[in-house]
Amino acid sequence: MSALPLDQLQITHKDLKTGKLRTSPALHPEQKADRYFVLYKPPPKDNIPALVEEYLERATFVANDLDWLLALPHDKFWCQVIFDETLQKCLDSYLHYVPRKFDEWVAPSPEVVDMQKRLHRSVFLTFVRMSTHKESKDHFISASAFGDILYNNFLFDIPKILDLCVLFGKGNSPLLKKMIGNIFIQQPSYYNDLDETMPTILQVFSNILQHSGLHGDGANATPQKLEERGRLTPSDMPLLELKDIVLYLCDTCTTLWAFLDIFPLACQTFQKHDFCYRLASFYETAIPELESAMKKRRLEDSKLLGDLWQRLSHSRKKLLEIFHILLNQICLLPILESSCENIQGFIEEFLQIFSSLLQEKRFLRDYDALFPVAEDVSLLQQASSVLDETRTAYILQAVESAWEGVDRRKASDAKDPPGAELLNGVMAIAEPVSTPSSRPENSEEQECMGAAAALSPTVCGVELDSLISQVKDLLPDLGEGFILACLEHYGYDPEQVINNILEERLAPTLSQLDRSLDRQVKPDPTPLLTSRHNIFQNDEFDVFSRDSVDLSRVHKGRRKEENTRMLLNDRREVAEQRQRYERYSVVVEEVPVQPGEGLSCCGDDYEDEYDDTYDGNQVGANDADSDDELISRRPFTIPQVLRTKVPREGQEEEEEEEEAEDEAPKPDHFVQDPAVLREKAEARRMSFLARKGYRHDSSTAVAGSPRGHGQSRETAQERRKKESNKSTRANHNRRTMADRKRSKGMIPS
Repeated sequence: MSALPLDQLQITHKDLKTGKLRTSPALHPEQKADRYFVLYKPPPKDNIPALVEEYLERATFVANDLDWLLALPHDKFWCQVIFDETLQKCLDSYLHYVPRKFDEWVAPSPEVVDMQKRLHRSVFLTFVRMSTHKESKDHFISASAFGDILYNNFLFDIPKILDLCVLFGKGNSPLLKKMIGNIFIQQPSYYNDLDETMPTILQVFSNILQHSGLHGDGANATPQKLEERGRLTPSDMPLLELKDIVLYLCDTCTTLWAFLDIFPLACQTFQKHDFCYRLASFYETAIPELESAMKKRRLEDSKLLGDLWQRLSHSRKKLLEIFHILLNQICLLPILESSCENIQGFIEEFLQIFSSLLQEKRFLRDYDALFPVAEDVSLLQQASSVLDETRTAYILQAVESAWEGVDRRKASDAKDPPGAELLNGVMAIAEPVSTPSSRPENSEEQECMGAAAALSPTVCGVELDSLISQVKDLLPDLGEGFILACLEHYGYDPEQVINNILEERLAPTLSQLDRSLDRQVKPDPTPLLTSRHNIFQNDEFDVFSRDSVDLSRVHKGRRKEENTRMLLNDRREVAEQRQRYERYSVVVEEVPVQPGEGLSCCGDDYEDEYDDTYDGNQVGANDADSDDELISRRPFTIPQVLRTKVPREGQEEEEEEEEAEDEAPKPDHFVQDPAVLREKAEARRMSFLARKGYRHDSSTAVAGSPRGHGQSRETAQERRKKESNKSTRANHNRRTMADRKRSKGMIPS
């Protein structure tokens, strides 16, 4: 007799109240054991002894309870799973709070590491048993009932499945694929749940763009509210906000990639919502902006920026791999597995996807570097003889245009083959999550090449120093010699050098170098002595051009015996010039001639042909100038600095100057004295007033005596007279008129 499934099995047991035998279903709340499962809490980030002890105590309770659950028989296990709410809360808390591989986590103590491994294994085995409807020939659940049990009791849902994939996918991929596949096979309603979850997943990308101050695609872009504060771009926002965005992006990309890698059948549901185009559009908008923001923050926390750059590079690669999984599952695999009659629809889907991405230049370039598009097009050409060559050529041309100005060879060197992750075995249940690492995936994970820089010529001098400082600002622990070697190897591209150093993806020759290597200054091939040129070259003190120098002419510092007075009294130069000027004093008016020599030298011979008609006329005699200036010569005068001191000459000169001053005419003062002018003007004014009949009051009694000396009666009378009569002249009756107006009420008082 074949055994009945657990959902149809009836068991007979003794009623504790009446003591009679009673029959009830095997899956009944009464069969549940009374046991309370405590909630899981993550290990402390700081290895404080008290917190570590508390964590170990709680984790021990959880591990012991799960071990007890796994040891239960088939019927008891399922009764506990279905009817014990504390068990589901305990499992949910573990999926929610357990640290991921890409989370920040300080290196824990060995006790915490061992406990994490134990918990990780127990939780995974619990979910494996929960997803298995048939354990043996005698212990199983019918397929229809099993799907209803999972779905109606919320033992699995889409968020749980995503967490299971990202937590246990590495090292347990084959077993997890069977587990997730069995869940979707036994309960197809999960496909509907996944379809309803897709808008939420797409909203995650929109939220990242919104918090980054970027504009998403037209379908998901929301206008900014009037009362909402201005959205900061990644370059302007604080570093901690940028960190949150990068961590959120890394978590989202890793989770989606893990789910699609474990369960590729979900790709059809993803593509129903045009996920490929949404993904490429998000990549084109967000990734370059985030990269640019990190490069501009090179002067901030270098350690944190290095970790964020590594996580962003990891997210970039996961986005490209997600797109490749979707494309491979939707188009390429069906083409390889289908007959020639059924592949035309898949080819059209492939061409349609890439036609919608032609404007996403950065995405096409990065995807082509990791997964060449030309190879996929070649596969289509081999599979179909009626392929539209025009469209395929247009797509390939668009991909080539995306590479304009970028070196493709650098990108091909950094390309990672798909599926490079190594599996540690099918039953390697205990995943080493508890071994924290700042690396997003594993040591084989490498960043795909983005916009690889074009080949640059050899640089030197200030430009080379600038490139070295760019790398050293972000990675200050590296030596300049090591950075220079990396720049030379990667074509003087600092961005590629930083990426490869952070990703531990350096060439073997660079990996063997000492990272603290100093820079060696290369000698200049042109010697300094032969290349220098200045105004002192080849002078008497140029030791580089001559072997001996007159040291007597070299004096260091100021001469102690010299001062200004001694310098002015130094007449050595004057004495040297005296003899030179004395030679000019031998010129005289008459030259004495010895008898017998004058005729030959003076030329006094009479000539008959000489015209002496005008010799008697004195030229210039009638001019104002003296005739001496024309017929006589000015006597030679020795310069004053060369003369000897003769007191008489000085006295004569003074007397001549005094006589010249006396004889000089007095200057004509063409500007009169202002005081005289004022007196003349006052006289003219008084005469004018006298003609008009004005009688000037010349009394000085109004001025009075100085203050403090008292005033005479005459002064007081004159002042009263002036006060009473001043209204007759000018505008001195203003007070009277004001009093008059005020008395009539014209001016409010």
